Amino acid sequence: MTKSIPVDKAVGTVLPHDVTEIRQGEFKGRAFKKGHIIRHEDVEHLKRLGKEHIYVLELTADDIHENEAADLMAKALAGLGTTISGEPVEGKLNLLAAHDGLLKIDVEALNRFNMLGEVMCSTLHTNTPVKKGDLIAGTRLIPLIGKRALVEQAVKIARQNPAVVEVKELSRAKAGLIITGNEVFHGRIKDAFEPVLRKKLSDLGSEVIEVRFAPDDADIIAREISGCLEAGADLIITSGGMSVDPDDVTRTGIARAGATDIVYGTPVLPGAMFLVGYYGAIPVLGLPACGMFHKITVFDLILPRVLVGEKITREDFAKMGHGGLCRNCEKCQYPICGFGK
Repeated sequence: MTKSIPVDKAVGTVLPHDVTEIRQGEFKGRAFKKGHIIRHEDVEHLKRLGKEHIYVLELTADDIHENEAADLMAKALAGLGTTISGEPVEGKLNLLAAHDGLLKIDVEALNRFNMLGEVMCSTLHTNTPVKKGDLIAGTRLIPLIGKRALVEQAVKIARQNPAVVEVKELSRAKAGLIITGNEVFHGRIKDAFEPVLRKKLSDLGSEVIEVRFAPDDADIIAREISGCLEAGADLIITSGGMSVDPDDVTRTGIARAGATDIVYGTPVLPGAMFLVGYYGAIPVLGLPACGMFHKITVFDLILPRVLVGEKITREDFAKMGHGGLCRNCEKCQYPICGFGK
């Protein structure tokens, strides 16, 4: 399949693979490209890179080169909302986000793909918000030459699923906000929720079309929710009143307005007293007071998933416990951190 010859005797031969150069603190990349014809002046450069010998390929019909393998696997792994980065470099191809959205990884299929051993695909975590052009995955054949049958098996695994790697576009919601609490309703304190929620929604391409205020009265909260729905809101967000205090009746108001499939309580900090429910197909998100004090909460993890049309269940909440503890870093780096992963 391959044989090696001393680099001194390789002048005139064709490189079968990219040769990488690393200069600490300066450069890491391709010094010689696959297909390069070795010249006399290249010999000393190759030796500086530690190449005393050069491979010469002798492929059979059962063999596959790393570049062809990367091309086949990248095309099989790439789903909607992704693009492939040009030609293979050092035997690897990357997948990029074709637009802003939410990255979705079929983790079970990815595990089966990587269990094959001589092929690999690494990705960002599923449910990571991404921007157009972000690097989201990379794939390659690990050896220079592999068995074609193994790569075909990897491609088959990737294609058995609608997509192993996909970026879902966020819908543009028209949100209705219900700010609850006697202290705000009666003007004792200034509301801090509305500007925070407006910005979070705007950053994801959505807008607030209605803002209503309600005291700690379940019937009034229900009435204001109904008013937002009548005004055309396709997403309802309530703020405050989600704890166990006697005056915290927002949950009751959400239910009285007709919400079904209500799931309350998450294993995420901050955000344990968060709620999701539905008015038909319209979601309602009950945000506890932590949303005022913490830059990132469970709300930021759930909102993009709601905007791609996911129905959030108790199982979804339960899975969020692993990775659901925010470190409350002095300088928040979300989503480039472990929160929600």
